[in-house]
Amino acid sequence: MNDRVPHALLNAAQALDQVSALWDAQIVPQLQDYIRVPAKSPMFDADWAANGYIDTVVRNTAAWIEAQKLTGLVLEVVRLPGRTPVLFFEVPATKVESTQTVLMYGHLDKQPEFSGWRNDLGPWSPTIEDGKLYGRGGADDGYAAYAAIAAIQALKTQNTPHPRIVGLIESCEESGSYDLLPYIDVLKTRLGEVALVVCLDSGAGNYDQLWLTNSLRGMASGVLKVEILTEGIHSGDASGLVPSSFRIMRQVLDRLEDSATGRLLPASFHCEVPADRLHQARATAAILGDEIYKRFPWAHYDCGGATTFALPTTTDPLQALLNRTWAPTLSVTGAEGFPEIKNAGNVLRPYTAFKLSLRLPPLVEADQAVQQLKALLEDNAPYQARVTFEGLSSATGWNAPDTASWFEDALNAASQAHFGAPCGYVGQGGTIPLMNMLSKGFPAAQMMVCGVLGPKSNAHGPNEFLHIPYAKKLTAAVAQVIAQFP
Repeated sequence: MNDRVPHALLNAAQALDQVSALWDAQIVPQLQDYIRVPAKSPMFDADWAANGYIDTVVRNTAAWIEAQKLTGLVLEVVRLPGRTPVLFFEVPATKVESTQTVLMYGHLDKQPEFSGWRNDLGPWSPTIEDGKLYGRGGADDGYAAYAAIAAIQALKTQNTPHPRIVGLIESCEESGSYDLLPYIDVLKTRLGEVALVVCLDSGAGNYDQLWLTNSLRGMASGVLKVEILTEGIHSGDASGLVPSSFRIMRQVLDRLEDSATGRLLPASFHCEVPADRLHQARATAAILGDEIYKRFPWAHYDCGGATTFALPTTTDPLQALLNRTWAPTLSVTGAEGFPEIKNAGNVLRPYTAFKLSLRLPPLVEADQAVQQLKALLEDNAPYQARVTFEGLSSATGWNAPDTASWFEDALNAASQAHFGAPCGYVGQGGTIPLMNMLSKGFPAAQMMVCGVLGPKSNAHGPNEFLHIPYAKKLTAAVAQVIAQFP
């Protein structure tokens, strides 16, 4: 690819005015309707096909895209038997000499409700407050398809030459994108020679500049179950003789994690942080400082008239960044075998089951980690209890390729134009399975991985919100970067 930066043909102020007007008039109302639909990912809705919620949001998004009547746009809802649908669109190049493709990505499936929403908010009840649109999925990642089309419209309005652009909007991302690879195989020839990927499913370090994601952790999830009895029995009769399934669970997890520090014990689950990522992390730590850990909703309580807050694992900004982007971690995200406290009698429970979510450093292969994890947890069970680990989903992480000079210049120019600050670089602790697939399939492509998930936006948890002013600027910035594509 030519590494020269062409003259920017897009008027940034005009582009921002246009996308802002479209966000206010159409995109925000569309996202409010989207939030109302409980289009949970297949992992969380086994009857997704019968329930029809995913099909509803796919149809609604497709209808809006078609209504924009973009010159040359071809849109298709692609369906494979038994798999969640994919939206695919194509806009031909207006830059005559261009033979390469820009791929724009997002997803429409959602995480489940979770608990803890404010009394006046809810996962399926869109609410706008102080420039934030609250509700499940608006920021992760329903806005992406709309923002992608709005960015293309900005280019079209100013007659700015652009390369061929295709869009891939899936509906299985929150389940690990297990449906996506078959679609990529089917659509491979239609994707073309992808030289720039714009992935709108990531986060931002703050709302004051454009942020480029430079790495993503991998993920492995599954259910660990410990069975010691065939039925519950009187705890006074059996305790001291029958080992508690919860105590066995603790012993098994001690093989994986140092409970005092949270460090995962298998050396193969760790990797060295590349020198360029360490350099970028230092720069980002200097920008964000203690906001890296203050952004989270820490528990607090009154202690003798003073408010005391729970503490993070570290208050060093650099170490905090590395812990959440390059360190493996274990989270228990669900449990079975426990009655509600109000119904918990004096009974020794027959089993304990935990849903485990393991985050893996970007350079650790997820499939190998799952195999090692299963052997580590199941072998030589204490008291010969039945211990099983059943994997649910896994995805290898991603480390960005070297940044071309034209791309770095375009990112900084877009960030300065719309935020008055240079582009920031930050790793993300979450996973986007597609990025690893695309990097392998298109190793020379530049990757604009970005998104609206900034401080306190709380994707997957209660009170998720989309920061509307930031989303408008991000949309315009994407248009400007595409306009500078060589």
